[in-house]
Amino acid sequence: ETRKFLFLKCPQESLGDLGAMESLRVPGKEEFRELREQPCDPQAEQELINSIEQVYFSADSFDIVKYELEKLPPVLNLQELEEYRDKLKQQQAAVSKKVADLILEKQPAYVKELERVTSLQTGLQLAAVICTNGRRHLNIAKEGFTQASLGLLANQRKRQLLIGLLKSLRTIKTLQRTDVRLSEMLEEEDYPGAIQLCLECQKAASTFKHYSCISELNSKLQDTLEQIEEQLDVALSKICKNFDINHYTKVQQAYRLLGKTQTAMDQLHMHFTQAIHNTVFQVVLGYVELCAGNTDTKFQKLQYKDLCTHVTPDSYIPCLADLCKALWEVMLSYYRTMEWHEKHDNEDTASASEGSSMMGTEETNFDRGYVKKKLEHGLTRIWQDVQLKVKTYLLGTDLSIFKYDDFIFVLDIISRQLERFKISTSSKTVTLFEQYCSGGNPFEIQANHKDEETEDVLASNGYESDEQEKSAYQEYDSDSDVPEELKRDYVDEQTGDAPVKSVSRETLKSRKKSDYSLNKVNAPILTNTTLNVIRLVGKYMQMMNILKPIAFDVIHFMSQLFDYYLYAIYTFFGRNDSLESTGLGLSSSRLRTTLNRIQESLIDLEVSADPTATLTAAEERKEKVPSPHLSHLVVLTSGDTLYGLAERVVATESLVFLAEQFEFLQPHLDAVMPAVKKPFLQQFYSQTVSTASELRKPIYWIVAGKAIDYEQMLLLMANVKWDVKEIMSQHNIYVDALLKEFEQFNRRLNEVSKRVRIPLPVSNILWEHCIRLANRTIVEGYANVKKCSNEGRALMQLDFQQFLMKLEKLTDIRPIPDKEFVETYIKAYYLTENDMERWIKEHREYSTKQLTNLVNVCLGSHINKKARQKLLAAIDDIDRPKR
Repeated sequence: ETRKFLFLKCPQESLGDLGAMESLRVPGKEEFRELREQPCDPQAEQELINSIEQVYFSADSFDIVKYELEKLPPVLNLQELEEYRDKLKQQQAAVSKKVADLILEKQPAYVKELERVTSLQTGLQLAAVICTNGRRHLNIAKEGFTQASLGLLANQRKRQLLIGLLKSLRTIKTLQRTDVRLSEMLEEEDYPGAIQLCLECQKAASTFKHYSCISELNSKLQDTLEQIEEQLDVALSKICKNFDINHYTKVQQAYRLLGKTQTAMDQLHMHFTQAIHNTVFQVVLGYVELCAGNTDTKFQKLQYKDLCTHVTPDSYIPCLADLCKALWEVMLSYYRTMEWHEKHDNEDTASASEGSSMMGTEETNFDRGYVKKKLEHGLTRIWQDVQLKVKTYLLGTDLSIFKYDDFIFVLDIISRQLERFKISTSSKTVTLFEQYCSGGNPFEIQANHKDEETEDVLASNGYESDEQEKSAYQEYDSDSDVPEELKRDYVDEQTGDAPVKSVSRETLKSRKKSDYSLNKVNAPILTNTTLNVIRLVGKYMQMMNILKPIAFDVIHFMSQLFDYYLYAIYTFFGRNDSLESTGLGLSSSRLRTTLNRIQESLIDLEVSADPTATLTAAEERKEKVPSPHLSHLVVLTSGDTLYGLAERVVATESLVFLAEQFEFLQPHLDAVMPAVKKPFLQQFYSQTVSTASELRKPIYWIVAGKAIDYEQMLLLMANVKWDVKEIMSQHNIYVDALLKEFEQFNRRLNEVSKRVRIPLPVSNILWEHCIRLANRTIVEGYANVKKCSNEGRALMQLDFQQFLMKLEKLTDIRPIPDKEFVETYIKAYYLTENDMERWIKEHREYSTKQLTNLVNVCLGSHINKKARQKLLAAIDDIDRPKR
């Protein structure tokens, strides 16, 4: 019954069940035929099918038998049961027939699909086998290789992630501790390091901004950077009063890291302006409150101009001195600031030339140019501000209440203000800033020695006491003191006698022994006379600045003072008629012209007191001074002292130093000189000042002419036999004698240098003169030869080469002076007649005697008498000026 009712389900479900069950029995053809042969009434069959209860079309879990049994009435009626059974059979028959019709209708497709299902089943079974084998092999690979390797890679990846995390954590930890380190660096004033650290932390914080623990660190670092910049500005302001090169270098490096080099320069000039104002106000306020005797705060509220009017006469000069000292410190700081930038600009230029990015170089050059222009512009502005502050102070009091000496003292302070404060932008910087760059203040000397400014600079060598003389030397040479030999006056300007007083032994002993070092290359060699002239020039400069209408008269007398000094040095140490008569050691024509002019215009050579002299002559002599006289204490005739070489060096080099100082003063003198008188000043410098160094040649030539015994060498050369027949291997004895003379000269020069430093130019001139005179003496000796052979001429060459070889060990002068003068003369022996005639015309440096001897003696062996006469005639026709 169950099988029968199975067909009562819906056709779709029945077909689904048929397809899903492998053991489903397909109705046979007989059964289909039997069903189809039954009487067919489609409408009746459809009604039967429609009459089937819906429950029969439910799921498989529906129990039909149980359902039908439960429907049975309590009292069974056989007839009713049979009728009901017949009805169910009819319904089953209708459904079965319907199913059979549908099956027969779809049987070909069913068979075809069943075949495809069977094929698919076979394929699935094969795929199952393949999958099984694949899974088995994958399991082997997983267990044997993949699982282990991937595990290692996974662990390595996890390790790398943890290392990166650890690094990040350490960086975060470092960032969180940055504040402490920044505070330490700021306390140490390491501003570049602090800024660099802050910038690096900002970069790192930006990298790790995804971590919430440092999300606010960027803003905090920016605040810290602004705080550093504020402290940097405070540090920059400290430069204005006490410049420290290390401190300023750090500040500039810090501003460069911030990219605010130009801003720093703007701020610096603002600080300098503020520093000038605050400095002068505090100085004047201190004196005003001190003199007022109370702590009233009303003075602090006054303007600087009004405050200056409260300075009392008693405190006026000390206040002015302190005011100048304070302003000096500010200006010195500005000078050192300019010096720092000039030095570092050169270093930056050198490093840029070695290689850097074009963009960076252009930016650096732009900043450098801006700084340079700012410093130059600020120099003028700050200098004007300084002058204005001092001017305001001066105008605050009536100067007529002061005594004359005090008035002069005030003017002298102002003169230092004007002449020594000003910083030059040219290559020639003011030496006073360099002198006091390492310490000290020129106004301290001014304030401590007020009484000294009124002394007679010509009385007792210009000093009232040894201590004043010592302070004067410190003023002009603070880096080194001068030994007694260098501080000697060789002439008394009033009497021409020995100096009245020199520096005392106690004063010399009070100085440090190390200050006497004669090896200081930059230490000037000075006499008291030179220092007195310099001090007088300083007085003259004050007069010209204060009294400009008489500027020309002052400069005129100042030039006469220099003329007289120049003439005196030449008269004492440079005049030697015997040398000049021979044409050796002759002064230049310009120097001779200058000396003649000085003698004619300034020196009174007539000592006669003739009462019949004309009035005009008497008036002219009033403008002249007596000829100077050398002190009898100065000995110039001793060979042991190289004929007064120490005195000659001190006198000459001191004069050269004075001339150099006049060269530095030329722009200042030119500025105060009236326009119509400027040609006089130019003539003074071109014809007098510039000739001072030319005195070295005649003065040291005299020493060179006496230091070597040239006459003895000529006698030794006259005893040499030059007409030898064989080439000699040994040089002649006169060479050794000449070398011994040079060795003795070298020893004496060293002895003199123990007393007085011999400057390199002086040493070179002395050696050059001695060598030149020796070489000319050698040529003169060769020109005295009566007979000479080819071998004798070779011997001359051997002697001269031996002399050169030994001489080069004694001196560093290269090349040897007049070396070619000797060699050319020796080699002329080998010339032919025609070449000799041309050679005579070209070499006019040789004397007539030397050329004549060359023709008569040396060339006589290979030219005939007629040719010799022709050459002698050519010699006579040539005018040969002596060199």
